[in-house]
Amino acid sequence: MNRTLRASMLTMGLVAGLLARTPEGRQTSPPARTPIDVSKLGPQVGDRVPDFSLKDQNGKTWTRDSIAGPKGAMLVFFRSADW
Repeated sequence: MNRTLRASMLTMGLVAGLLARTPEGRQTSPPARTPIDVSKLGPQVGDRVPDFSLKDQNGKTWTRDSIAGPKGAMLVFFRSADW
């Protein structure tokens, strides 16, 4: 390892060590997380779904009533980043 690279790595290590400490020498703790109010995120468990009419990938139309069975229906929303 050459001298310049070694000096750069040492400097980065010292800076990282200094940033991890407060002026009093104590380690910092992560900031407190704010609780999430799930009641503001959308429909809740047990909420009634409004009537809808949507076509699937084959062109067939589906409504709320067409997907419900004798005990109703359960809609599951899955968020995906690789569509």
